[in-house]
Amino acid sequence: MSTPHIYVDGDACPVRDEVFRVALRLSLPVTVVSNGSRGVRLPDGVRRVIVEEGADAADDWIVEAIGPNDICVTADIPLAARCLAKKALSVSPRGHAWTEANIGGALAGREISRHMRETGMETRNAAFTGADRQRFLVALDAAVAAASRPAPPTFRIPPGGF
Repeated sequence: MSTPHIYVDGDACPVRDEVFRVALRLSLPVTVVSNGSRGVRLPDGVRRVIVEEGADAADDWIVEAIGPNDICVTADIPLAARCLAKKALSVSPRGHAWTEANIGGALAGREISRHMRETGMETRNAAFTGADRQRFLVALDAAVAAASRPAPPTFRIPPGGF
């Protein structure tokens, strides 16, 4: 199995430093993708990709580049869904591992929140905490371990059966 590559949705990502520490410890490649330089200094060996301005330009770049068992770090639920569709793993900065089992509900909840905002209701996310950071580290380690495991063997029944 190949080494997983970590892609970071770099605009407003509060856990970049944690990603860099884990990647350095495990010798994993990292690419930070954003719409602007944001003035963030990246460690040696971390690739920076700056895309054109546009609503989903960074997301589109990540989806084009990501492969099976790579990992995307993002708070963007639609981006997480697109990565899952490519058999990649996705982890939110708050430590939530997106899966095929939970992404549908997350997308629906996102639409409900959007509708609430459109009708004038206020929706807010809780402040980012140290506990969120710790949950993220645990979730990222679990994603790296899952991505690094060899795929289970597949057995095929020959035409006509056994």
